[in-house]
Amino acid sequence: MNPAKRAVVIGAGFGGLALAIRLQRAGIHTTLLEKRDKPGGRAYVYHEQGFTFDAGPTVITDPAALEQLFEGAGRRMADYVELLPVSPFYRLCWEDGYSFDYVNDQAELDRQIHARNPRDVAGYQRFLDYSKAVYQAGYVQLGTVPFLSIRDMVAVAPQLAKLQAWRNVYGTVARFVEDDRLRQALSFHSLLVGGNPFETSSIYALIHALERQGGVWFPRGGTGALVQGMVRLFEDLGGQLELNAEVARIELEQGRANAVITRDGRRFDTDAVASNADVVNTYKQLLGHEKRGRDEGRRLSGKRFSMSLFVIHFGLKRRHAHLQHHTVCFGPRYRELIDEIFKRDGLADDFSLYLHAPCVTDPSLAPEGCASHYVLAPVPHLGTADIDWAVEGPKYRDRIFEYLERHYIPGLRDDLVTHRIFTPVDFRDELNAHLGSAFSLEPILTQSAWFRPHNRDDVIPNLYIVGAGTHPGAGVPGVVGSAKATAGLMLEDLTP
Repeated sequence: MNPAKRAVVIGAGFGGLALAIRLQRAGIHTTLLEKRDKPGGRAYVYHEQGFTFDAGPTVITDPAALEQLFEGAGRRMADYVELLPVSPFYRLCWEDGYSFDYVNDQAELDRQIHARNPRDVAGYQRFLDYSKAVYQAGYVQLGTVPFLSIRDMVAVAPQLAKLQAWRNVYGTVARFVEDDRLRQALSFHSLLVGGNPFETSSIYALIHALERQGGVWFPRGGTGALVQGMVRLFEDLGGQLELNAEVARIELEQGRANAVITRDGRRFDTDAVASNADVVNTYKQLLGHEKRGRDEGRRLSGKRFSMSLFVIHFGLKRRHAHLQHHTVCFGPRYRELIDEIFKRDGLADDFSLYLHAPCVTDPSLAPEGCASHYVLAPVPHLGTADIDWAVEGPKYRDRIFEYLERHYIPGLRDDLVTHRIFTPVDFRDELNAHLGSAFSLEPILTQSAWFRPHNRDDVIPNLYIVGAGTHPGAGVPGVVGSAKATAGLMLEDLTP
């Protein structure tokens, strides 16, 4: 390895951090530039009145992929961060009071499924077998392999065809399971990576097997503690993290990236650049002065993007013992609501919610006897519905609080100590997310693998992409996997 080689990684989200660690441990002097005052990207942390609020994500799966980062550097992840098991993985609730605890216990799952529909016990087992097959093919074998040419796609086409990847997630679940509630319970996962269950490729059914295989975890101290552990590893290896370092442009010389310039005028000369920033922003803004940036930015702007999210972080002065760590609150409609979120100009009258109650697992995230929470509602991105969130946000917050108080958290508003909201406009302005999308490009089949922005740019030979906008896609395992794929390319190119 040549220690004189330098790399700049733009953006200290999970993808950027994981990539920077892999480069630094391989002997590439790596500088990580972060626009905000803290690392983490979407995994930002807020501290208010003694409450710790993870901005998200809060579901940690495939801990082995994280452990690899530390072990590859000769370290133990346990020395940097502690992961706590979460059980049930999720409690799934409906308005009529029915709930389903999604646990990693086959006998208990079978009991709950049998109570809904005895025939679905065998159907679920067939679905699980399918999910495991897709997990092996789509995640274990292909999740960290870059797709740089159409030949790469053609090579895996027979495998994808065998797995009927053209089907959508919900349709695939429906082939195995009859009960509508169970169909919802087994298909909502694609929403966690920005996908519409009725349009996202059935490959994303692998998330179910991924969770069954590796469990669901939560870092002691919150997701931010995992970010801090990764930062500490990066810095222990000699890496350089610069906060409050918003990038203005990537400079090219003779068709190659040779420097990154920040808004305050600092220049970082480099042998390679990797962007964990929003992929459209990377091309349209950071490379907008170059033909390649303008052309690719225009092309990507025409793609389909995932929905956005409306998030409320709130602290309560008492705990509610009946809550689980993760609760999915299904509204009265499923297919129709999702269709409106992805396609309708405006806000639906109803919603489905994800409610996070981390103090169930780690009480230290709130003052004694209190509880930190966040709740999110999937909402249209700004290109689907150009909502004035400055006006509609507070109204939407009040509707959600009223709903939670009625169905899940009695006395919520009387117990409220502090709260803040994060809207699609914040995704756009704080995170530079195109159209305020929460998960970058929508994970449909024609925007996956080779059809997604490549881990290495096709024209600029030393420009790389990492994170949700490239292969394999969003979610912590996805962006950590993208870092492995991108790091492989960069080390190949940077080392003789």
